[in-house]
Amino acid sequence: MIMSNYKNDMPKHLAIIMDGNGRWAEKKGKNRIHGHSHGVKAVQRVVEEAVQLKIEYLTLYAFSTENWGRPQEEIGLLMQLLVSTLKSEFEKLLKNRIKLNVIGNIHQLPKIVQRELQYVMEQTKDNREMTLTLALSYGGREELANVLKQLVVKVKNNIISPEKIDQSIINEHLYTQNLPDVDLLIRTSGEKRISNFLLWQIAYAELYFSKVLWPDFTKKHLHKALNNYQKRERRFGKTSKQLLG
Repeated sequence: MIMSNYKNDMPKHLAIIMDGNGRWAEKKGKNRIHGHSHGVKAVQRVVEEAVQLKIEYLTLYAFSTENWGRPQEEIGLLMQLLVSTLKSEFEKLLKNRIKLNVIGNIHQLPKIVQRELQYVMEQTKDNREMTLTLALSYGGREELANVLKQLVVKVKNNIISPEKIDQSIINEHLYTQNLPDVDLLIRTSGEKRISNFLLWQIAYAELYFSKVLWPDFTKKHLHKALNNYQKRERRFGKTSKQLLG
C-alpha cells in the first residue's frame, strides 16, 4: 500500500535502470533475448501501475551507448523486440493517454526502429496522462558533451554570451529539455551504479537499489520503492526546521 506523507508524495518523475534481463535468462538456462522478452512484461506492469498512481513522468533506460558493444545478434534481436513491442503496445498508449518520448542518439538506431518511434511519438504527442520516455542509444556523458558543443557554437556565433550560460540554459540544451528533474531513480538486479544515466538530471534524485532482477520486478516491488521514497526527507540543502516552515 502506498503511503501519503506530508513531506513527500508521489515522485513527479520516476526513472528506472532496468537491469538483470541477461542474468535472469542465464539462471534459467535460456538465451539473453529470452530475458529481454520477459523484461518487456515487467515494463508493461510498471507502466500500467505508474499510470494508476498518477506519476506524470516515467523514464526507462532501455539501451545505452555502451550496449552497442554487445554481440550483433543480440543487438539485432533487441531492435526487433523494440519494434514489435511498440506495435503491440500502441493501442494501450492511446487508451491510457500516454505520450511516448525518446532521448538519446536515435539516429544510430536502425531506420525501421526510427520510423516506428517517430510514428508512435507523433500519434501520442497530445496525450497528457503520463509521459513515457525511452532512453535509447543514450549516454549521460555524451549528452553533456553535445550540450557543450552546442553552446560553443552559439558563443562563437554571438548567439549567446558566456556570462549568460547558467543551469537553465544547460537544461534547455539537454535531451530532457521538456522533462523535470528526476525525483526517484530505481535500479534493479542489486548493482549500485548509475551507469552513465541522466547524470545531470539526477543531481537531487533519491536513489533506490533493488536486488530483484528486472523480469521479476512487480507492482509490489514498485510500491516498496515508492514507500521508501515517501519516508525520506528531501531537504535540497535546507534544514528540517526550514521545511516545516
